[in-house]
Amino acid sequence: MTKENSSTTMTDSSNAVNGNPGEAEYSASSIDVLEGLEAVRKRPGMYIGSTGPRGLHHLIWEIVDNSVDEALAGWCNTIEVSINGDSSITVRDNGRGIPVGIVAKSGLTGVETVFTKLHAGGKFGGEGGYKVSGGLHGVGASVVNALSKRLEVEVYLDKKIHKQAYVRGNAEGGLEVIGATELRGTKVTFWPDHEIFHDYSDDGERVSIDFDWDTVDDRLRVMAFLNKGLKMIVHDNRIKLGEEPKKVEYHYEGGIASYVEYLNDTRESIHKPPIYVEQMRDNVNVEVALQWTSMFQESLYSFVNNINTPDHGTHANGFKIALTRVINEYAKKNSLVKETDANFTGEDVREGLTAIVSVKVPEPQFEGQTKQKLGNREVQGIVQSLVTEQLNDWLELNPKAAKDIVNKASLAKKGREEAQKARNLVRRVSNLENSSLPGKLADCADRDPAKCEVYLVEGDSAGGSAKQGRDRTFQAILPLRGKILNVERVQPSRIYENTEVQAMITALGLIVKDEEDESGGKSGGILRPNAENLDLDKLRYHKVIIMTDADVDGSHIRTLILTFFFRYARPLVERGYVYIAQPPLFKVEKGKRTEYCYNEHRLEAVLAELGDKAVVQRFKGLGEMMPQQLWDTTMNPETRTLKKVTVDDASEADHIFDLLMGEAVAPRREFIEKHAHFANLDV
Repeated sequence: MTKENSSTTMTDSSNAVNGNPGEAEYSASSIDVLEGLEAVRKRPGMYIGSTGPRGLHHLIWEIVDNSVDEALAGWCNTIEVSINGDSSITVRDNGRGIPVGIVAKSGLTGVETVFTKLHAGGKFGGEGGYKVSGGLHGVGASVVNALSKRLEVEVYLDKKIHKQAYVRGNAEGGLEVIGATELRGTKVTFWPDHEIFHDYSDDGERVSIDFDWDTVDDRLRVMAFLNKGLKMIVHDNRIKLGEEPKKVEYHYEGGIASYVEYLNDTRESIHKPPIYVEQMRDNVNVEVALQWTSMFQESLYSFVNNINTPDHGTHANGFKIALTRVINEYAKKNSLVKETDANFTGEDVREGLTAIVSVKVPEPQFEGQTKQKLGNREVQGIVQSLVTEQLNDWLELNPKAAKDIVNKASLAKKGREEAQKARNLVRRVSNLENSSLPGKLADCADRDPAKCEVYLVEGDSAGGSAKQGRDRTFQAILPLRGKILNVERVQPSRIYENTEVQAMITALGLIVKDEEDESGGKSGGILRPNAENLDLDKLRYHKVIIMTDADVDGSHIRTLILTFFFRYARPLVERGYVYIAQPPLFKVEKGKRTEYCYNEHRLEAVLAELGDKAVVQRFKGLGEMMPQQLWDTTMNPETRTLKKVTVDDASEADHIFDLLMGEAVAPRREFIEKHAHFANLDV
């Protein structure tokens, strides 16, 4: 959630420009040197991304990644993670245990070196270290230590229990032997420092944060999928009234093939089981699992050493090239299409496909520090040749399934051609009307997308209030009538037939680059599911704000819009351009005092303060609000609250969108019943 304040404070630098810096003298004494882990505590965002919920959970991932490195090296098969009642986390593995001997370069034990020195650990080479590593091992452990008010580590090694404790990164004492054991491995317990980690409420107040079960559960399930045979045990020991502590265990002998089955459990599969490819070649371990479904979207996820690579890279490129060529060659060789027909494009072949590409690379080269795209060129050829060989064999051994896959690609190709015709028709109509923007769009005066925002507003009535209440300089309004198309259930060509969806496409400037794909075909300038070739330079607004009523219909409309963005314009979400407005639910008045409440908890607090004689007005819809009220509460950047829409786990989001918006009824009912207590709807 983002609490916005658009006011900017500018410091007067005229004195410095004129050579008169006054008291702000810059000299050697101005340079501060941060020793040890001071830099981490001073600038935690540089190491874990944020000090909000995402950064808090990142602490877990760093410690777990170190245990997974032991699993990748073949020494660990069980990792146990516990969320404790005192807001601490315990991670335990049955690996070799962090070395307890003295490290020559640091003069400290291996344990203290790993937890107090940045860039120290087994991933940087040396006999007995890690040939393949996903975690930072050393960087991660020391960062977690620095950002914890307390951390305790126990190492089970040589039938002894070695223990050391730290306070805000500093060793409380030496490494001591405290007992005997038959166990082996490492146990780390840490208490995050809540002087560092916090969030803000809807009212802008600083609040403490705690670990979220679903976030931890989802992440560790994925880790179990990616590491075939690794057992992940997850506990939630925070006992709530009437509830028992939670415990789940994830263990998938099928690895990423089981992952594909999980993602497709609400979809109709064209063939069963998933196709699975695995082989070690030139010191690179390649795993690929894929399965076609009757759906229209493509779900391709790639990983390198257990690290998610949302921007893919050479491993995914090798997979896509092999897939497209093999399907085209098989279709023509077996006379399933005419020899003279144009080839399927990569998008045709991947429509309805769910695939996981996971590689383990000794020396991965990532593009950028965020590790979102693999750059090793040799990996592309390895994946391409391996997938080509094994997919060819599978198609020959499964002719019925192969024919169904080719037929699916043929239907996708036909749908692509129909979508292009529909798109061209829309363009021709726009040209005839001498306008490229929808008539109901109230545009803003500024033309810099970075400064502009558009409100997608439910209904003409609310749209009218928003148009009158906005700041016309940078705020645009696009009213949407009724519930837009559920794009989860229709072919891509249908989106151009829907007036409201087409209005969003045109108003936002969702232009697709007409690029040649790996098959030599072109996208034809149409939006496709997971539009990776969306030209973000053509976007007209860098804030797209969904503003709907706080009732069941409003929530449904918001979900339909989010489904469209997630499926057809995901780069907008990934860039952080999509927001949800937070209009107030209540207006409370007493005498000359007026206060707006955004939730029932705040309403109770205000009524307790003002007494029974306050007039409480419940806003049933945005259309009931006067333009000035809408500006004061929901649209003024200095006072409004916006929720930024993010995708932390794309594969889990994919699964949830399919579950909520797809055809299967029973899983959706089960999900709604399970999560009903989170809803705050005025039915």
